Amino acid sequence: MTMMADSTMLSSVLVLDDVVKDMTTLRQLVSTPDEIFVAGVWKRGEGAAINSVNPATGEVFASLHGATVEDVELAVQGATKSLSASGWATWLPHERAIVLHRIASKIQENADLIAALQTLDTGKTLRETRALAMSAAGTFKFAAAAVETLEDAITPSRGENLTMSIYEPLGIVGAITPWNSPIASDAQKLAPALAAGNAVIVKPPVWAPWVSLLLARLCEEAGLPEGLLSVLPGPGRSVGDALARHPKVGKISFTGGTSTGRALGHVAAEKIMPITLELGGKSPTIIFADADIDQAIAGVLYGIFSSTGQSCIAGSRVFIHKSIYAEVVDRLVVATRALRVGPGSDPRTQVGPLVAHAHRDEVAAMVEAAREAGAQILCGGGAPHGEAMAAGAYYMPTIIAGVGNDALICQEEIFGPVAVVLPFDDESDLVAQANDTVFGLACGIWTADYRRALRTAKAIAAGTVWVNTYKQFSISTPFSGTKDSGLGTEKGREGIRSYMRQKSIYLDLSGTPLPWAKQ
Repeated sequence: MTMMADSTMLSSVLVLDDVVKDMTTLRQLVSTPDEIFVAGVWKRGEGAAINSVNPATGEVFASLHGATVEDVELAVQGATKSLSASGWATWLPHERAIVLHRIASKIQENADLIAALQTLDTGKTLRETRALAMSAAGTFKFAAAAVETLEDAITPSRGENLTMSIYEPLGIVGAITPWNSPIASDAQKLAPALAAGNAVIVKPPVWAPWVSLLLARLCEEAGLPEGLLSVLPGPGRSVGDALARHPKVGKISFTGGTSTGRALGHVAAEKIMPITLELGGKSPTIIFADADIDQAIAGVLYGIFSSTGQSCIAGSRVFIHKSIYAEVVDRLVVATRALRVGPGSDPRTQVGPLVAHAHRDEVAAMVEAAREAGAQILCGGGAPHGEAMAAGAYYMPTIIAGVGNDALICQEEIFGPVAVVLPFDDESDLVAQANDTVFGLACGIWTADYRRALRTAKAIAAGTVWVNTYKQFSISTPFSGTKDSGLGTEKGREGIRSYMRQKSIYLDLSGTPLPWAKQ
């Protein structure tokens, strides 16, 4: 079954609030509604049922039987056989690139379908989910182009040898992906790992498994050799743990919470295995006195409230120079109250529901704890009123004031539409506060002085810094975190190298025996 929908179905999917109401419609979106993908074979999972809930309505729209530890073993065995039978690791880079380009084309052709399914599964707006689909296509295109231009090196000789540094694939890679942006996160791990010549086993989140399975179908249709890819939805504590611990898995790439990342780091240490971790954040957004306030407010709104705040890079701590603090906060509150909250399938929506009711309740509990500790809730601070959204996992965009940077609400990742505004006095005071966190993922700076911008960007402990913009990405630019925000690099040419091991080769040019061996 081709994954392209006809225009009539696609139009209805993109307009209706209830994107999918029943299993019949779901079968039009996903050709295998209760099957997982194990080493190139679609099969019904033997694990517990995973109930997929539309966060905009609270309704279960499908059930999927997840993977088990036994499926991990089957996936590893299949990957091992496929690497041997297909010779994927020994394909010339441009030959692997052909397949990656075909996958990119499949994603691009089905971008509307992917967007509709991801909106249904996560609650994100269609504008965002379509952008994520196109980003995923771009990631495969970049990996295809980059792998053709990666070079081994002839290194400077220190003797009568020809010395080379070459790179080889790791073998089997485990990719554990998050629920907040499935298709883009999948591509960010899958494309470079495949480009490098590996087989990949994806463990998608139980809260949003469908797009990962759809991507597997597209990879299959694009001609990826059978067995090189598995998609195993299931609990991290069983399926994810078994994947990480399997002796034949040569690397784990994980995006998710810091506590889980730390546990996986222990497993990697025990195995002496490379690992890439993209973890949490509590990113500062800084507005200096000379900033363009209109531009800064637009950037702050986008940085914290897009994706309903469910982003590791969300600019959740807003530092504002005391000379403009009152004005900026007043304008920020007005702009926040004007944001349109609603279902992701409504093209007017700016802030959709959170991914699940349980997560919404966690966000609400953190805000309530801050309120009880003396924080001022300037706007939001609860679910929206009215029957239209009563059943969904909604939470109003929230701005909090009246706390210091040492408050829990400023130190713990909320992963929801909640920002805290904090005044600062001078640059050194700002840098000290901004860096006073266990996280170090991202930062936004708003100023007209680029000398100050560069100076501050260098002083902030963060893997990515934006100046007079926020949440802008390029697949060609590396992405990483510091401190508890992560380990290793994704994206860019370095992202492909992270799925390879370096090897040195020495070729003797002298033709004479080593003198040590002379009698």
